[in-house]
Amino acid sequence: MRCAGCGPAAEAADVHPLIGHEALRRSLARARRAGTLPQSVLVHGAPGVGKQRLALWLAQLVLCASPTDEGPCGACKPCRLADQIEHPDLHWYFPLPRPKGASSPQKLAEALEAARAEALAERRERPLQPSVGAAEPTGLYLAAAQDLRARAHRRPSMGERQVFVIGDAEKLTPQESSQEAANALLKLLEEPPPGTVLVLTSSEPGALLATIRSRTLPVHLPGLPPGVIERALVEHAGASPDEAARAAALARGSLGRALGFLPEGDDMGPLEALRRQAFQLLRAALGEAGEAGLFQRALTFPPARARTLLPLFDFLEEALRDLAAVAAGAGEHVLHHDARPMLEATLERARLHPAAIVDSLRCLDEARLMAAGNVNPQLVVAGLLADLRRAWRGGGAPAAAARV
Repeated sequence: MRCAGCGPAAEAADVHPLIGHEALRRSLARARRAGTLPQSVLVHGAPGVGKQRLALWLAQLVLCASPTDEGPCGACKPCRLADQIEHPDLHWYFPLPRPKGASSPQKLAEALEAARAEALAERRERPLQPSVGAAEPTGLYLAAAQDLRARAHRRPSMGERQVFVIGDAEKLTPQESSQEAANALLKLLEEPPPGTVLVLTSSEPGALLATIRSRTLPVHLPGLPPGVIERALVEHAGASPDEAARAAALARGSLGRALGFLPEGDDMGPLEALRRQAFQLLRAALGEAGEAGLFQRALTFPPARARTLLPLFDFLEEALRDLAAVAAGAGEHVLHHDARPMLEATLERARLHPAAIVDSLRCLDEARLMAAGNVNPQLVVAGLLADLRRAWRGGGAPAAAARV
Protein backbone atom coordinates (compact mmCIF):
# COMPACT_ATOMS: atom_id res chain seq x y z
CA MET A 1 0.00 0.00 0.00
CA ARG A 2 1.10 3.62 -0.45
CA CYS A 3 1.93 5.32 2.80
CA ALA A 4 -0.48 8.25 2.75
CA GLY A 5 1.12 11.48 3.84
CA CYS A 6 4.66 10.12 3.48
CA GLY A 7 5.49 11.57 0.08
CA PRO A 8 5.55 10.19 -3.45
CA ALA A 9 8.48 7.85 -2.87
CA ALA A 10 6.92 6.07 0.08
CA GLU A 11 6.06 2.45 -0.64
CA ALA A 12 5.65 0.33 2.47
CA ALA A 13 4.37 -3.14 3.23
CA ASP A 14 2.98 -2.03 6.56
CA VAL A 15 1.39 1.06 8.01
CA HIS A 16 4.14 1.66 10.56
CA PRO A 17 7.55 0.75 9.07
CA LEU A 18 10.24 0.06 11.66
CA ILE A 19 13.60 1.56 10.80
CA GLY A 20 16.87 0.10 12.12
CA HIS A 21 17.52 -1.72 15.43
CA GLU A 22 18.10 -5.03 13.59
CA ALA A 23 20.26 -6.69 16.27
CA LEU A 24 17.73 -5.94 19.00
CA ARG A 25 14.90 -7.24 16.84
CA ARG A 26 16.74 -10.51 16.24
CA SER A 27 17.31 -10.91 19.97
CA LEU A 28 13.61 -10.38 20.72
CA ALA A 29 12.61 -12.74 17.90
CA ARG A 30 14.81 -15.50 19.30
CA ALA A 31 13.30 -14.98 22.75
CA ARG A 32 9.80 -15.28 21.25
CA ARG A 33 10.74 -18.52 19.48
CA ALA A 34 12.33 -19.92 22.65
CA GLY A 35 9.32 -18.99 24.77
CA THR A 36 11.41 -16.73 27.03
CA LEU A 37 9.88 -13.37 26.10
CA PRO A 38 8.47 -11.86 29.31
CA GLN A 39 4.87 -10.68 29.60
CA SER A 40 5.87 -7.10 30.47
CA VAL A 41 8.45 -5.06 28.53
CA LEU A 42 9.52 -1.41 28.88
CA VAL A 43 11.01 0.07 25.68
CA HIS A 44 12.82 3.31 26.52
CA GLY A 45 14.93 5.81 24.63
CA ALA A 46 14.98 9.37 23.32
CA PRO A 47 11.89 10.81 21.60
CA GLY A 48 11.54 9.79 17.97
CA VAL A 49 13.95 6.82 17.90
CA GLY A 50 11.15 4.34 17.12
CA LYS A 51 9.96 3.10 20.52
CA GLN A 52 6.28 2.78 19.66
CA ARG A 53 7.12 1.33 16.25
CA LEU A 54 9.28 -1.30 17.93
CA ALA A 55 6.42 -1.97 20.37
CA LEU A 56 4.02 -2.52 17.45
CA TRP A 57 6.57 -4.77 15.75
CA LEU A 58 6.90 -6.72 19.00
CA ALA A 59 3.11 -7.02 19.15
CA GLN A 60 3.11 -8.41 15.61
CA LEU A 61 5.85 -10.84 16.63
CA VAL A 62 3.79 -12.09 19.59
CA LEU A 63 0.63 -12.49 17.49
CA CYS A 64 2.38 -14.04 14.45
CA ALA A 65 1.38 -17.63 13.64
CA SER A 66 4.85 -18.55 12.27
CA PRO A 67 7.55 -16.33 13.80
CA THR A 68 11.14 -16.78 12.66
CA ASP A 69 14.49 -16.00 14.28
CA GLU A 70 14.43 -12.70 12.35
CA GLY A 71 10.94 -11.58 13.39
CA PRO A 72 7.29 -12.01 12.41
CA CYS A 73 6.69 -13.87 9.15
CA GLY A 74 4.70 -10.98 7.66
CA ALA A 75 2.49 -13.33 5.62
CA CYS A 76 0.01 -14.89 8.04
CA LYS A 77 -3.37 -13.33 8.74
CA PRO A 78 -2.39 -12.09 12.23
CA CYS A 79 0.69 -10.40 10.73
CA ARG A 80 -1.32 -8.72 7.98
CA LEU A 81 -3.89 -7.42 10.45
CA ALA A 82 -1.20 -6.24 12.86
CA ASP A 83 0.52 -4.45 9.95
CA GLN A 84 -2.58 -2.33 9.53
CA ILE A 85 -3.18 -1.88 13.29
CA GLU A 86 -6.45 -3.77 12.78
CA HIS A 87 -5.80 -6.98 14.73
CA PRO A 88 -8.58 -7.39 17.35
CA ASP A 89 -6.02 -8.57 19.92
CA LEU A 90 -3.65 -5.63 19.43
CA HIS A 91 -4.63 -2.70 21.66
CA TRP A 92 -2.65 0.54 21.39
CA TYR A 93 -3.02 3.23 24.06
CA PHE A 94 -1.27 6.60 24.08
CA PRO A 95 -1.69 10.00 25.79
CA LEU A 96 -4.62 12.13 24.69
CA PRO A 97 -5.91 15.59 25.61
CA ARG A 98 -8.54 15.42 28.33
CA PRO A 99 -11.97 15.61 26.62
CA LYS A 100 -13.99 18.69 27.46
CA GLY A 101 -17.51 18.45 28.84
CA ALA A 102 -17.27 14.86 30.13
CA SER A 103 -19.51 15.22 33.19
CA SER A 104 -19.22 11.69 34.56
CA PRO A 105 -16.62 8.89 34.66
CA GLN A 106 -18.64 6.91 32.12
CA LYS A 107 -18.85 9.84 29.70
CA LEU A 108 -15.14 10.50 30.16
CA ALA A 109 -14.36 6.86 29.33
CA GLU A 110 -16.58 7.01 26.24
CA ALA A 111 -15.04 10.30 25.09
CA LEU A 112 -11.50 8.99 25.58
CA GLU A 113 -12.24 5.81 23.63
CA ALA A 114 -13.77 7.86 20.78
CA ALA A 115 -10.70 10.13 20.77
CA ARG A 116 -8.39 7.09 20.75
CA ALA A 117 -10.24 5.58 17.77
CA GLU A 118 -9.98 8.88 15.89
CA ALA A 119 -6.27 9.19 16.66
CA LEU A 120 -5.65 5.60 15.55
CA ALA A 121 -7.36 6.31 12.24
CA GLU A 122 -5.11 9.34 11.76
CA ARG A 123 -2.00 7.30 12.58
CA ARG A 124 -2.99 4.67 10.03
CA GLU A 125 -3.46 7.39 7.43
CA ARG A 126 -0.27 9.31 8.27
CA PRO A 127 2.12 6.96 10.08
CA LEU A 128 5.34 8.96 9.81
CA GLN A 129 4.84 12.02 11.97
CA PRO A 130 7.46 14.33 13.45
CA SER A 131 8.26 14.20 17.15
CA VAL A 132 6.82 17.54 18.20
CA GLY A 133 5.43 18.37 21.63
CA ALA A 134 1.65 18.34 21.92
CA ALA A 135 -0.06 21.72 21.66
CA GLU A 136 -2.05 20.98 24.82
CA PRO A 137 -1.45 18.79 27.88
CA THR A 138 -2.09 15.08 27.38
CA GLY A 139 -2.31 12.14 29.74
CA LEU A 140 -3.12 8.48 30.20
CA TYR A 141 -6.12 8.87 32.47
CA LEU A 142 -7.70 6.57 35.00
CA ALA A 143 -10.62 5.84 32.66
CA ALA A 144 -8.19 4.64 29.97
CA ALA A 145 -6.24 2.50 32.46
CA GLN A 146 -9.48 0.92 33.68
CA ASP A 147 -10.56 0.23 30.10
CA LEU A 148 -7.18 -1.39 29.44
CA ARG A 149 -7.49 -3.61 32.52
CA ALA A 150 -11.00 -4.69 31.56
CA ARG A 151 -9.90 -5.62 28.03
CA ALA A 152 -6.87 -7.49 29.36
CA HIS A 153 -9.08 -9.80 31.43
CA ARG A 154 -11.17 -10.82 28.41
CA ARG A 155 -10.22 -13.76 26.26
CA PRO A 156 -8.34 -12.99 23.02
CA SER A 157 -10.56 -12.82 19.94
CA MET A 158 -8.43 -14.66 17.35
CA GLY A 159 -5.81 -16.77 19.06
CA GLU A 160 -4.24 -17.47 22.41
CA ARG A 161 -2.44 -14.15 22.88
CA GLN A 162 -3.21 -10.46 23.08
CA VAL A 163 -0.89 -7.46 23.28
CA PHE A 164 -1.35 -4.05 24.88
CA VAL A 165 0.98 -1.26 23.77
CA ILE A 166 1.06 1.71 26.16
CA GLY A 167 2.91 4.58 24.51
CA ASP A 168 4.56 7.37 26.53
CA ALA A 169 3.76 5.53 29.74
CA GLU A 170 5.38 8.27 31.84
CA LYS A 171 2.15 10.22 31.27
CA LEU A 172 0.62 7.91 33.89
CA THR A 173 2.44 9.93 36.55
CA PRO A 174 0.56 12.29 38.88
CA GLN A 175 2.00 15.34 37.11
CA GLU A 176 0.08 14.49 33.94
CA SER A 177 -2.89 12.48 35.10
CA SER A 178 -3.47 10.71 38.40
CA GLN A 179 -1.80 8.29 40.77
CA GLU A 180 -4.83 6.00 40.38
CA ALA A 181 -4.06 5.48 36.68
CA ALA A 182 -0.53 4.29 37.45
CA ASN A 183 -1.80 2.04 40.23
CA ALA A 184 -4.40 0.50 37.90
CA LEU A 185 -1.64 -0.43 35.45
CA LEU A 186 0.56 -1.68 38.28
CA LYS A 187 -2.10 -4.18 39.34
CA LEU A 188 -2.18 -5.53 35.80
CA LEU A 189 1.62 -5.81 35.68
CA GLU A 190 1.65 -7.67 39.00
CA GLU A 191 -0.74 -10.37 37.76
CA PRO A 192 -1.04 -10.29 33.95
CA PRO A 193 -3.63 -12.75 32.62
CA PRO A 194 -2.23 -15.77 30.75
CA GLY A 195 -1.42 -14.97 27.12
CA THR A 196 -1.40 -11.21 27.75
CA VAL A 197 1.72 -9.21 26.85
CA LEU A 198 2.17 -5.58 27.92
CA VAL A 199 4.65 -3.34 26.09
CA LEU A 200 5.25 0.07 27.63
CA THR A 201 7.28 2.80 25.95
CA SER A 202 8.82 5.83 27.61
CA SER A 203 11.17 8.70 26.85
CA GLU A 204 11.45 9.32 30.62
CA PRO A 205 11.53 5.93 32.34
CA GLY A 206 12.67 7.57 35.57
CA ALA A 207 9.28 9.30 35.77
CA LEU A 208 7.49 5.96 36.03
CA LEU A 209 6.69 4.46 39.41
CA ALA A 210 9.64 2.36 40.58
CA THR A 211 7.23 -0.54 41.12
CA ILE A 212 6.20 -0.36 37.45
CA ARG A 213 9.82 -0.35 36.27
CA SER A 214 10.69 -3.30 38.50
CA ARG A 215 7.97 -5.45 36.91
CA THR A 216 9.07 -4.93 33.31
CA LEU A 217 12.02 -6.03 31.20
CA PRO A 218 13.89 -2.82 30.22
CA VAL A 219 14.79 -2.60 26.53
CA HIS A 220 16.86 0.45 25.59
CA LEU A 221 16.48 1.81 22.07
CA PRO A 222 19.55 3.83 21.03
CA GLY A 223 19.62 6.62 18.50
CA LEU A 224 19.84 5.81 14.80
CA PRO A 225 22.97 6.51 12.71
CA PRO A 226 22.63 9.52 10.36
CA GLY A 227 22.95 7.28 7.29
CA VAL A 228 20.02 5.13 8.40
CA ILE A 229 17.91 8.25 8.97
CA GLU A 230 18.86 9.66 5.56
CA ARG A 231 17.81 6.48 3.76
CA ALA A 232 14.55 6.30 5.71
CA LEU A 233 13.66 9.89 4.83
CA VAL A 234 14.28 9.28 1.13
CA GLU A 235 12.59 5.87 0.96
CA HIS A 236 9.65 6.40 3.32
CA ALA A 237 9.10 10.16 3.53
CA GLY A 238 9.75 11.25 -0.05
CA ALA A 239 12.61 13.59 0.90
CA SER A 240 15.23 14.65 -1.61
CA PRO A 241 18.81 13.53 -0.83
CA ASP A 242 19.76 17.09 0.17
CA GLU A 243 16.71 17.48 2.44
CA ALA A 244 17.40 14.09 4.00
CA ALA A 245 21.09 14.83 4.66
CA ARG A 246 20.30 18.18 6.27
CA ALA A 247 17.50 16.78 8.44
CA ALA A 248 19.60 13.78 9.51
CA ALA A 249 22.43 16.09 10.59
CA LEU A 250 20.02 17.88 12.95
CA ALA A 251 18.22 14.74 14.11
CA ARG A 252 20.45 13.63 17.02
CA GLY A 253 19.66 10.02 16.16
CA SER A 254 15.89 10.56 16.11
CA LEU A 255 13.91 9.77 12.97
CA GLY A 256 10.89 11.52 14.48
CA ARG A 257 12.95 14.66 15.02
CA ALA A 258 14.35 14.48 11.48
CA LEU A 259 10.82 14.37 10.04
CA GLY A 260 10.09 17.68 11.73
CA PHE A 261 12.67 19.44 9.58
CA LEU A 262 11.16 18.30 6.26
CA PRO A 263 8.78 20.61 4.36
CA GLU A 264 5.07 19.87 4.64
CA GLY A 265 3.66 20.87 1.28
CA ASP A 266 4.33 24.58 0.85
CA ASP A 267 5.05 25.03 4.57
CA MET A 268 8.28 24.39 6.42
CA GLY A 269 8.32 21.52 8.89
CA PRO A 270 7.26 22.27 12.48
CA LEU A 271 10.75 21.80 13.93
CA GLU A 272 12.32 23.84 11.14
CA ALA A 273 9.88 26.64 12.01
CA LEU A 274 10.90 26.46 15.68
CA ARG A 275 14.59 26.40 14.74
CA ARG A 276 14.27 29.56 12.68
CA GLN A 277 12.23 31.24 15.40
CA ALA A 278 14.99 30.48 17.91
CA PHE A 279 17.62 32.18 15.76
CA GLN A 280 15.27 35.13 15.25
CA LEU A 281 15.05 35.53 19.03
CA LEU A 282 18.83 35.34 19.26
CA ARG A 283 19.20 38.09 16.65
CA ALA A 284 16.55 40.20 18.39
CA ALA A 285 18.35 40.02 21.73
CA LEU A 286 21.64 40.95 20.05
CA GLY A 287 20.09 43.70 17.94
CA GLU A 288 19.78 47.42 18.43
CA ALA A 289 16.05 47.64 19.19
CA GLY A 290 15.19 49.12 22.58
CA GLU A 291 13.30 47.36 25.34
CA ALA A 292 10.03 48.43 23.74
CA GLY A 293 11.08 46.61 20.58
CA LEU A 294 11.89 43.48 22.55
CA PHE A 295 8.50 43.60 24.21
CA GLN A 296 6.83 43.97 20.80
CA ARG A 297 8.65 40.82 19.71
CA ALA A 298 7.35 39.04 22.82
CA LEU A 299 3.78 40.11 22.01
CA THR A 300 3.90 38.00 18.84
CA PHE A 301 3.59 34.94 21.10
CA PRO A 302 0.19 33.74 22.33
CA PRO A 303 -0.82 34.83 25.86
CA ALA A 304 -1.43 31.31 27.17
CA ARG A 305 0.00 27.75 27.23
CA ALA A 306 3.56 28.67 28.16
CA ARG A 307 4.70 25.04 28.13
CA THR A 308 4.59 25.15 24.33
CA LEU A 309 7.68 27.40 24.60
CA LEU A 310 9.82 24.54 25.89
CA PRO A 311 10.67 23.01 22.46
CA LEU A 312 11.55 26.51 21.21
CA PHE A 313 13.86 27.00 24.18
CA ASP A 314 15.60 23.71 23.34
CA PHE A 315 16.49 25.16 19.93
CA LEU A 316 17.57 28.44 21.53
CA GLU A 317 19.94 26.47 23.77
CA GLU A 318 21.42 24.80 20.68
CA ALA A 319 21.85 28.24 19.09
CA LEU A 320 23.62 29.54 22.19
CA ARG A 321 25.91 26.52 22.31
CA ASP A 322 26.74 27.03 18.63
CA LEU A 323 27.51 30.66 19.47
CA ALA A 324 29.85 29.47 22.24
CA ALA A 325 31.57 27.06 19.83
CA VAL A 326 32.21 29.84 17.32
CA ALA A 327 33.46 32.13 20.12
CA ALA A 328 35.89 29.41 21.22
CA GLY A 329 37.24 29.02 17.67
CA ALA A 330 35.57 25.64 17.22
CA GLY A 331 33.10 26.63 14.53
CA GLU A 332 33.50 23.26 12.81
CA HIS A 333 31.57 21.71 15.72
CA VAL A 334 28.40 23.79 15.39
CA LEU A 335 25.19 21.82 14.96
CA HIS A 336 23.40 24.36 12.77
CA HIS A 337 25.95 24.79 9.99
CA ASP A 338 23.76 27.10 7.92
CA ALA A 339 23.71 29.60 10.82
CA ARG A 340 27.49 29.72 11.22
CA PRO A 341 28.04 32.85 9.05
CA MET A 342 25.38 34.73 11.04
CA LEU A 343 26.93 33.64 14.33
CA GLU A 344 30.42 34.70 13.21
CA ALA A 345 29.13 38.10 12.09
CA THR A 346 27.25 38.49 15.37
CA LEU A 347 30.35 37.79 17.43
CA GLU A 348 32.45 40.19 15.37
CA ARG A 349 29.87 42.94 15.84
CA ALA A 350 28.91 42.33 19.46
CA ARG A 351 32.36 41.29 20.78
CA LEU A 352 30.77 38.89 23.26
CA HIS A 353 32.89 37.48 26.07
CA PRO A 354 32.53 33.68 26.50
CA ALA A 355 31.42 34.24 30.11
CA ALA A 356 28.48 36.25 28.81
CA ILE A 357 27.34 33.25 26.76
CA VAL A 358 27.48 31.10 29.91
CA ASP A 359 25.33 33.71 31.68
CA SER A 360 22.87 33.59 28.80
CA LEU A 361 22.40 29.85 29.31
CA ARG A 362 21.51 30.58 32.95
CA CYS A 363 18.93 33.08 31.71
CA LEU A 364 17.44 30.39 29.52
CA ASP A 365 17.22 27.98 32.46
CA GLU A 366 15.23 30.61 34.40
CA ALA A 367 12.89 31.07 31.45
CA ARG A 368 12.38 27.32 31.20
CA LEU A 369 11.32 27.16 34.84
CA MET A 370 8.82 29.95 34.26
CA ALA A 371 7.42 28.29 31.14
CA ALA A 372 7.08 24.97 32.96
CA GLY A 373 5.18 26.86 35.67
CA ASN A 374 2.78 28.20 33.02
CA VAL A 375 3.62 31.88 33.45
CA ASN A 376 2.23 34.10 30.67
CA PRO A 377 4.35 33.25 27.58
CA GLN A 378 4.64 36.88 26.52
CA LEU A 379 6.13 37.80 29.90
CA VAL A 380 8.46 34.81 29.76
CA VAL A 381 9.82 35.78 26.34
CA ALA A 382 10.04 39.49 27.19
CA GLY A 383 11.97 38.71 30.37
CA LEU A 384 14.26 36.28 28.58
CA LEU A 385 15.15 38.73 25.80
CA ALA A 386 15.86 41.50 28.31
CA ASP A 387 17.99 39.18 30.46
CA LEU A 388 19.96 37.93 27.45
CA ARG A 389 20.73 41.48 26.39
CA ARG A 390 21.75 42.45 29.93
CA ALA A 391 24.03 39.41 30.21
CA TRP A 392 25.70 40.11 26.88
CA ARG A 393 26.26 43.77 27.72
CA GLY A 394 27.95 42.94 31.00
CA GLY A 395 25.07 43.72 33.33
CA GLY A 396 24.74 40.25 34.81
CA ALA A 397 21.86 37.83 34.52
CA PRO A 398 19.18 38.45 37.16
CA ALA A 399 16.51 35.80 37.62
CA ALA A 400 13.72 36.60 35.19
CA ALA A 401 11.18 35.11 37.58
CA ALA A 402 11.92 37.85 40.09
CA ARG A 403 10.45 40.47 37.74
CA VAL A 404 7.16 38.67 37.09
